[in-house]
Amino acid sequence: MDNSITRRGQPCWYRVPKVGSIAINDGIVLRNHIFRLLRLHFRSKAYYLELNDLFNEVEYQTTCGQMLDLITTPAGEVDLSKYVIPTYLKIVQYKTAYYSFYLPVACALLMVGKSLDDYKPTKEILVLMGTYFQVQDDVLDCYGDPQFIGKIGTDIEDSKCSWLIVQALKRANKEQKQCLLDNYGKSDHECVAKVKAIYKELALQTVFLEYEKEVYDKLITEIESQEDHAVQTVLKAFLAKIYKRQK
Repeated sequence: MDNSITRRGQPCWYRVPKVGSIAINDGIVLRNHIFRLLRLHFRSKAYYLELNDLFNEVEYQTTCGQMLDLITTPAGEVDLSKYVIPTYLKIVQYKTAYYSFYLPVACALLMVGKSLDDYKPTKEILVLMGTYFQVQDDVLDCYGDPQFIGKIGTDIEDSKCSWLIVQALKRANKEQKQCLLDNYGKSDHECVAKVKAIYKELALQTVFLEYEKEVYDKLITEIESQEDHAVQTVLKAFLAKIYKRQK
């Protein structure tokens, strides 16, 4: 959907010879296997219905997040007035946080007989963690080594509503903002370089490090306030895997 070239160090599936748009159907086949697997392994369990509902809800949230991302940055159009923190947070929470962080923990809670309604603070922590993860992803897209992170960053060329452009627009003076308006969303090496130069002038890597420390401290405080010590252990393990990650 976003014309990416590589993912996880491999060519995107739709770019493989003789695949092309068949990749859409392949995605639908994989999606259907989720519920076939749930039926195969969990049909006899008391939590089977709730598990199905959970996957359906998270799939809906994720597709809504992807839709928000795509309509905020339609192909061939650049409207930086839409690139504000509330919009960015909605995109990343729905597109990334729910399926990447909340879903696996929610599955585990259901499987040990817990009610998800009793773990709403846990859900909030996981959504915040997922948001932090996506902010990291946006920074790595710009500054990460493609050989190391496994993909070629194209957020600037694709006019993505990324954390960096949102922060840049928030801090830029009139001249810097005009430079961003003139160059963001163009598949030209010089335009990309000009955008990155504004990011450097605004010291966005330092801004990110400050954000990272703030969100880490907040997450640790909220995790340690959880009454369930097993949940605390899981949440700290999740955070340890992503804190200061480089890919």
